[in-house]
Amino acid sequence: MLKKLRITLAVIMILLVTALFIGAGYGISQWIGWAAKIQFLPAVLSLSLIAVAIIVVALLFGRIYCSIVCPLGVMQDIYSWLGGKIKKNRFSYVKEHKWLRYTVCAIFVVCLIFGFTPVITLLEPYGNFGRIVTSFYMRNVTLSIIAWVMMLILGVLAFLYGRAYCNSICPVGTILSFFSRFSLFRVRFDQDKCKHCGLCEKNCKARAIDAKAGTVDYSRCVVCGDCTAQCKFDALHYTAKRPISKTETASSEPDLGRRSFLVGSAIAAGTAAVAQAQMKVDGGLAVITEKEAPKRQTLITPPGSVSARHMQKHCTGCQLCVSACPNNVLRPSTDLMHFMQPTMSFEIGYCRPECTRCGEVCPTGAIKPITKEEKTAIHAGHAVWVKDNCVVLTDGVSCGNCQRHCPTGAIQMVEYQHNGQTVMIPTINESRCIGCGACENLCPSRPFSAIYVEGNVMHRMD
Repeated sequence: MLKKLRITLAVIMILLVTALFIGAGYGISQWIGWAAKIQFLPAVLSLSLIAVAIIVVALLFGRIYCSIVCPLGVMQDIYSWLGGKIKKNRFSYVKEHKWLRYTVCAIFVVCLIFGFTPVITLLEPYGNFGRIVTSFYMRNVTLSIIAWVMMLILGVLAFLYGRAYCNSICPVGTILSFFSRFSLFRVRFDQDKCKHCGLCEKNCKARAIDAKAGTVDYSRCVVCGDCTAQCKFDALHYTAKRPISKTETASSEPDLGRRSFLVGSAIAAGTAAVAQAQMKVDGGLAVITEKEAPKRQTLITPPGSVSARHMQKHCTGCQLCVSACPNNVLRPSTDLMHFMQPTMSFEIGYCRPECTRCGEVCPTGAIKPITKEEKTAIHAGHAVWVKDNCVVLTDGVSCGNCQRHCPTGAIQMVEYQHNGQTVMIPTINESRCIGCGACENLCPSRPFSAIYVEGNVMHRMD
């Protein structure tokens, strides 16, 4: 029953999270967005009490989060299940690699505190799963390489060694393992019934059961139920009460006072897209040169993100906002300090003033929810005119595209003397520009627009 219940809930969760990433651009998050918000690190970064609830659940029921809620954990279970089809009874007990798991966890926490994005991006499980899903339909070379390499590593580890990644590398698993050591409900041996056949140990993908000694490493047990399902002698039970047996002693039980202290402490603590590799033509005659992104001095982050610094500290790089962006403005950054976090660029579209989708789907608070009225008052960047690229001066034609399409009236055309002629060129009122990128996107100059957007270090609001 435990195994069937776990599998049912895990399948529902991984389908919901997958659907969330695939359907983010269609507004599906309003119904299933909670599936992202109950992930551990997003809950921590958004200062949500859900993070505390996850810890309390670990203290009560063990690491059920890892086997039911975490999509990367469920994905590893699928790989492990496939490995079991080839070779049954393939696992054996190994001691935990404390030096590895706690070193990695410590590095992760330090990087989280100081905002060193690459380490967070590569180790956080929910973000990794999001990048794997989106890599199948987002044409971004960097994203795809990272996602597929991670998927290959996880696949090989899970196929051969079960939950090796979760119990040796994953920082979320390590954090929850500390609390699960003192869980109330746990898998327990009935020594009077156990025949020491070893089936439980051979089927424990966490490699946490020592059948000979009749013990379970509860810090690594993910409460999958595989061991109880395999036991032919009814010697293993998931229960809050230890079986009364002649061989078990009271000393094998955890200190209830210490568990109560930990529960109380936990509750108190709560107070990118690549251009298509095909030639485009205009009417079948003239080749159209693709736009290229300019080299910006300051990254442009979405309205609601406050600043690049705020984004750096709170974003896991899961790509949910990138998937949700209906205008193809957001894409993963390749900048080292903001690695895989969303940044805005306008070769394909521009950030429409009425769209607030990214803030609605963000589970961490890196992009805060804003109203349409607030969106039009937030200055995420400012436009810059590049004289040498403007078709008015290079081709001797009249234009004014940037002025016509500016939604805030920040661009005006003024007279300018060029080669003895009076032409109209754009001038920018930075105090009115919100950095939406309409001017950059609709500028006819190729490959670089004659007007582009620089990000504001700190967003300001009128």
